Amino acid sequence: MNSADLTDAVWRKSSRSNGDANCVEVAFLDDGRVAMRDTKDKGNGPALVFTPGEWAAFEGGMLDGEFKQP
Repeated sequence: MNSADLTDAVWRKSSRSNGDANCVEVAFLDDGRVAMRDTKDKGNGPALVFTPGEWAAFEGGMLDGEFKQP
């Protein structure tokens, strides 16, 4: 999905972002889905859109440490 299709989305970036555009932004959509995009594309690149269940599984994986580097 192109970010232009998400014109009403309110994008949020982590407060831990270091300002060099190496981060992502998320938008919680009205229908429960969650969109994610790359900050450095300045809203012109693609966005990934997750269902509520997919987002919950992602959050669970983060909390369980599934994505830590070995």
